[in-house]
Amino acid sequence: MVAAAAAAMAADEAERARGRRAALSFATIAVVLGLPLWWKTTETYRAALPYADIDGLSQQPVQLVVPMAVVFAPGSVPRDLPRPLPFRDVQEMEISVNLRTSVTSRYEMRYRSTTAQEEAALAAATAREADAALYPLQDTTLGSLTMYVVPETSSLLPQGINVYVGKHRSALLRAGGGLAALQARLREVTQLMSFTATSIAAALSDRVPDGQLGPDARRSLKSSLGYEITFSLLNPDPKSHTVDWDIEGAVNRFVKPVLEKLSLVANFSVDSQILYYAVLGVTPRYDKESSSFLLSAHSLPHVINPVEARLGSSAASLYPVLNFLLYVPERSHSPLYIQDKDGAPVSTNAFHSPRWGGIMVYNVEAPASPQASLPVHVDVDMARVMEVFLAQLRLLFGLSREEVPPEFLLESPGNEGLADWELDHLLWAHTVENIATVSTTLTSLAQLLDKIGNIVIKDDVASEVYRAVASVQSAVTELSLGHLLAAFQASKEAVTCSERAFFDPSLLHLLYFPDDQKFAIYIPLFLPMAVPILLSLAKIVRETRLRKKEPTKMD
Repeated sequence: MVAAAAAAMAADEAERARGRRAALSFATIAVVLGLPLWWKTTETYRAALPYADIDGLSQQPVQLVVPMAVVFAPGSVPRDLPRPLPFRDVQEMEISVNLRTSVTSRYEMRYRSTTAQEEAALAAATAREADAALYPLQDTTLGSLTMYVVPETSSLLPQGINVYVGKHRSALLRAGGGLAALQARLREVTQLMSFTATSIAAALSDRVPDGQLGPDARRSLKSSLGYEITFSLLNPDPKSHTVDWDIEGAVNRFVKPVLEKLSLVANFSVDSQILYYAVLGVTPRYDKESSSFLLSAHSLPHVINPVEARLGSSAASLYPVLNFLLYVPERSHSPLYIQDKDGAPVSTNAFHSPRWGGIMVYNVEAPASPQASLPVHVDVDMARVMEVFLAQLRLLFGLSREEVPPEFLLESPGNEGLADWELDHLLWAHTVENIATVSTTLTSLAQLLDKIGNIVIKDDVASEVYRAVASVQSAVTELSLGHLLAAFQASKEAVTCSERAFFDPSLLHLLYFPDDQKFAIYIPLFLPMAVPILLSLAKIVRETRLRKKEPTKMD
């Protein structure tokens, strides 16, 4: 009996030991293998991002280098030149933006004498002919400038004109007053043909403290990868007027050459529409003296909103929409004229709204006889209309020729709508603005991802961020080398990559996944498995404590 009892106790103890080992094995497997495997397979994947590089973008100094050639014609060399021709000189100027943004303009000037071909070109009868003859002899690289200094007594420039700015990338300057006066005049011309501190500050308007920019600094269009242009004909009284406008022919003749030149800046699309029974929403005032209706300057802001509701062009657009409206007044409000702030009639009978577009009122001559049959057929003079719309397009892009000194003569760009140096003016401003935009976008994205840890960062998103950072750094480098075109293209690539990363839909998949849903999913999975393991471990701990308390038997 004693032997049988001892055998049973030994078998029971062996079974308990086997149970303890099994429980410990299950617990060990769950902790050592199960938990890490679960943690790894359920963690939010977050690819590495260059946070340090992104943080440094806003503090990266930007240097705008303008290559210049100053060419002296015979008899125009100042006597106080520091050394004989040819020689090089550098002038730098700090553009104040804010404490963290550093922008420096650097003019790398190369002084030399004219060649025989250039002397022959400067012997032309007029400045326009000389500019056309000099164009094949110049450096046509975007952002570069060539200044030709002619003698003070030269008849090439009209009387009272000291500077002639051509439609390419060159200018003619009248000598006189020594080197200091020449350098001051050169500084004025280079800032006109490249960029000014005001234009760069306007491009960085988001970083400039309030009060430092004038009211016109934020009027020009923001840089964008594309723009949509919509021409609309508003005929509020189709019973009285049948309006015929050759918009397709006008676009091909007047607008297309301008957009082809601007295609380097952005992509453009053009469409047109005719809206009937579309009124301005403001009742004009009747003037008895002129027997006409008037729209005062203070009522013009109230014209756009009612009309814009009928346009419907910006609702589904990815890019900014530029609206150009031709309004034919209804018969009961004809003729209709627009007044300026001083109460004088506007010569073009049109006005423009910054970053929106422009409206032109096209009056129709009243029929000679009151018994004339209606509707009256109207053929729109598209040359006159497009002249106004193209001038408004220039204003929307910040290309104004109003603030030019009186001794400056600017050549008309012709059918192209803007000169080569005006295109460079846009590229300088848009390149700087693109760099600032990418820096702001990537900084916002990095702060968002750092603050919310359960947002998935996929490899393609990280790749776009890395490409955007590399493109911005490349743009800054190209600017410091004076390569405007390469810098602008790199900045456009940076904008594209940063927007792809910021608006990637994968960033929002787990953004709104609250903790209570996590517990609702994982508790039914882990609780049935964890309870037996925990109870077995508790039993093992309890038995171990009891075993230690039992007295040891002594034979």
